[in-house]
Amino acid sequence: MKKRWLPKYVSEFSDRHGKPRWRYRRKGFAPYCFKNPPGTEGFRQELRACEEGIAAPAIEAGADRIVPGTFDDLLSRYYRSPDFLNPGDRTRVVYRGVLERWRERTRNGRRYGGVPIKDLQPRHVEAMLTEVLPHKTAANMLRKRLSALMNFAVRIGMTTTNPVTVTRPFKVGGGGFHTWNEDEIAAYEARHLVGSKARLALDLMLYTGQRGGEARVMGPGNVRHRRLTVTQEKTGATVSLPILAPLAASILATPSGGMVFLLSEHGKPFSRKGFGNKVRQWCDEAGLPKCSAHGLRKAAARRFAEAGCSNQEIKSWTGHTTDTEVARYTAAASQEMLSDAAAEKLMANLAQRLANRDAKSLIKEA
Repeated sequence: MKKRWLPKYVSEFSDRHGKPRWRYRRKGFAPYCFKNPPGTEGFRQELRACEEGIAAPAIEAGADRIVPGTFDDLLSRYYRSPDFLNPGDRTRVVYRGVLERWRERTRNGRRYGGVPIKDLQPRHVEAMLTEVLPHKTAANMLRKRLSALMNFAVRIGMTTTNPVTVTRPFKVGGGGFHTWNEDEIAAYEARHLVGSKARLALDLMLYTGQRGGEARVMGPGNVRHRRLTVTQEKTGATVSLPILAPLAASILATPSGGMVFLLSEHGKPFSRKGFGNKVRQWCDEAGLPKCSAHGLRKAAARRFAEAGCSNQEIKSWTGHTTDTEVARYTAAASQEMLSDAAAEKLMANLAQRLANRDAKSLIKEA
């Protein structure tokens, strides 16, 4: 019997001894019987665990038909592990899409999901990656996800080796998204003046080093103690940044909504896809077909590198966690500017060494 005062999905029943019991029943999730009565702290903790899918996990369709030891079995475990659940929501959607498309592919009439894990060999991985060509980037993404999946399998004892690690990724040219140079930034600024939404979009990304996903939802609520505090959508990292003068001027000059700085023509915050399309339009209006929203994040990192900032300083802005990630973003730093800076340091060091040598000579003569 369900009581009105009970939380949603919770119902009361009597056990075989006639004692009252409570359970959590929700379609698509495993049932759960509470150990504590409603109104207690223990009950609230159990309910929270049910709502978060811990005590009452989602039931995977066809789970009872999964053959133990196959990739179907491995994936059902992987999707409930910290390896998969720790990244942000958007990242999990991308990763799961890659794995699910691979799982449903067939070779010689056999689904990859139904293949025993221990049968996988490097030559099989090579063949699977070749099937994705000519899309080298997609093949490399699949290789990464399969490698992570097999590392998890090794850790939980479903296999002893990871055959993906001995394969090699495809070499992809182009360096990813184009990094804006100073001439392109100037051309955009000349076309979209301070006070326009187009200019504010550029300034929000260029002077914070954040992704378009963060820029589209930034607003007065992110301003604390004259700083911008941003939690990144992709990684969950939080950065606190000083509001630079050009960005402050752009924000003050641009009409905005109460919740976010940038509103669409409909008076609402931009969707992720809508914002990317709008930036694409603004770049085209400025005659910049190669430029994109993500390229501005790389341009911000480039500027920091050219200013002589350390990797640690750059990471404090971009939210990256490793030097390797920063290196990909700062690869477009001006070679001439950096070589000039290196030459100045070299000559200063040589001059100091000569001065020290001359000083020692004078001391000996004296």
